[in-house]
Amino acid sequence: MTLTPLVYWAQRHEEIYLRVELTDAQVNTIFDLFFCVINCSARGHGAKGQNEYEFSLEFLFPVKPEVSYKSTQRQVNVVVRKEKRGWWERLVTQERKPVFLAPDFDRWLEESDAEMEIREKEERRNRLRSARLKEPGFISLKTGFLFAYNLVQFLGFSWIFVNMTVRLFIFGKDSLYDTFHTISDVMFFCQTLAAVEVLNAAFGVVRTGVIPTFIQVVGRNFILFIIFGSLDEMHNRPVVFFVFYLWSAIEIFRYPFYMLGCFNTEWKTLTWLRYTVWIPLYPLGVLAEAVAVLQAIPIFDKNNLFSIPLPQAIGGSLSFSYVLQGYLILMFLGLFINFRHLHKQRKRRFRTKKRKAN
Repeated sequence: MTLTPLVYWAQRHEEIYLRVELTDAQVNTIFDLFFCVINCSARGHGAKGQNEYEFSLEFLFPVKPEVSYKSTQRQVNVVVRKEKRGWWERLVTQERKPVFLAPDFDRWLEESDAEMEIREKEERRNRLRSARLKEPGFISLKTGFLFAYNLVQFLGFSWIFVNMTVRLFIFGKDSLYDTFHTISDVMFFCQTLAAVEVLNAAFGVVRTGVIPTFIQVVGRNFILFIIFGSLDEMHNRPVVFFVFYLWSAIEIFRYPFYMLGCFNTEWKTLTWLRYTVWIPLYPLGVLAEAVAVLQAIPIFDKNNLFSIPLPQAIGGSLSFSYVLQGYLILMFLGLFINFRHLHKQRKRRFRTKKRKAN
């Protein structure tokens, strides 16, 4: 007659723990795992003395084929990894569990407690990471890259903002008409470099949404390169001043916030500004961009720049102004998407801070 040892079990979202009650189990313990079934055979001292013991379990859901176990003087500890992360209502397929199987109350947790355990582990890892980052002389390659990128962008947009502010005080209204000629080179550099932010989001270098980042970078570069850069008639328009000034006013708070974040450091005033100044400035920036597009439409109609030739049978060409009219619609759709994204970020940020304060 086959002898069966007592087996105790517990689970987490990704793993199953089995404790086999065999004393001095020999090292020739055999675990055979296939799809949902685990078979165990071992020689040790159990409820029926020193004998060969074996058991078989058919799990409720598929598990990974690798089994890790450790035999001690008192028991055999087994770890099996679930195929899919989740919480099981029971261990085996049959509703009535085998008589040799019982909960391992030493390791037993309810689902909510297991989730809390995961959060605590994540917090410990973050604390260890923070402590490591604070060690003298330690800067990871990723941290160094992100800090250098944000520093360059901060310096660029700060130069733009300060330069435009000083010129406005010195020259007054006259400074509105030569913004493109004095500022555009630095703005071209900063906005071209901003494409790195899309790549960072796409490849997981930073944890942020790819779509909102893509909308902002592509939208700004469209205005900068297509509307302002390709039309000489737009270079002396005051709208260039307002677009550049609103862009830089947002970025001089955003980039230093990211710089401090590289080292898990926070300045409360800067955090509040980073998550607040965009509320009036971002819609005003989009409005200024829309004005620039509206002013550019008759110019594109006049010079036929970027017009699309039609088939010879039809003749003529399709004016690029139709593209700009469609772009105006997409611009305000993008405003809604990004505003919603930024609002969620702000709400999540300050809700988390309130919980910590309580």
